[in-house]
Amino acid sequence: MKRKIAIIPARYNSERLPGKPLAKIGNQPMIYHVYDKVLNSSLFDRVLVATDHTLIHEYCDQNNIEVLMTSVEHKNGTSRCAEVIKELNDEFDIVVNVQGDEPFITKKALEDLISVFDNDEVEIATLVKKSKNLEQIKSLDTAKVVFNKNRQALYFSRNLIPAFRDYQYYSADFIIKTVHLHVGLYGFRTEVLKEIVELPITELEELEKLEQLRWLYNGYKIFVGETSYEGLSVDTNEDLLQANNLYNSL
Repeated sequence: MKRKIAIIPARYNSERLPGKPLAKIGNQPMIYHVYDKVLNSSLFDRVLVATDHTLIHEYCDQNNIEVLMTSVEHKNGTSRCAEVIKELNDEFDIVVNVQGDEPFITKKALEDLISVFDNDEVEIATLVKKSKNLEQIKSLDTAKVVFNKNRQALYFSRNLIPAFRDYQYYSADFIIKTVHLHVGLYGFRTEVLKEIVELPITELEELEKLEQLRWLYNGYKIFVGETSYEGLSVDTNEDLLQANNLYNSL
């Protein structure tokens, strides 16, 4: 039986929405919603928040949310998760990085990710989904992914991939059916997580602003599972307003 831990990185100083883990959705901070959904999925042996700020730590501590203070120097959630693993005495086979700005994360999406590890060859797992929105597909704010017949990612890009060289000849419906969007939920074998955070930043990663390209460049295999999860990642005040509207409609 594989032992699994879910770690929720919660950085305070987001550039576009400072303090966003504590931003309210309904009557509770965003970090509460993420933790509550992951914990109540009952899929993990342990669930905790990894933060870099005393206000988030204090909130979690006062509300029975397991929390660990981590360095302010981390550039991404992956390295924050790796620090947690180094600090813990427990041994886990699989580490799942659940973004702290995904307040509508579902048990089904988490199951979709974990099921990828049924294949013992999997080192890193992530999710892809189809979109019905052509503008979302074309946007540089969304990452796209292409993968091979074994469901190993070949490349991630903010540009449209495949490129559709004769774009004008393809219908919007065909493009929508062909393109896979990346869902930023990751699972790692513990030893692999420890390895990839030691890798130097690569040019592809810098150009695309996608850290997973560092792992591909260095020969790690990223396997993808498909999901129907239609989450809402909260990055701006507009996203926060949308999240509250969605929350109030549920």
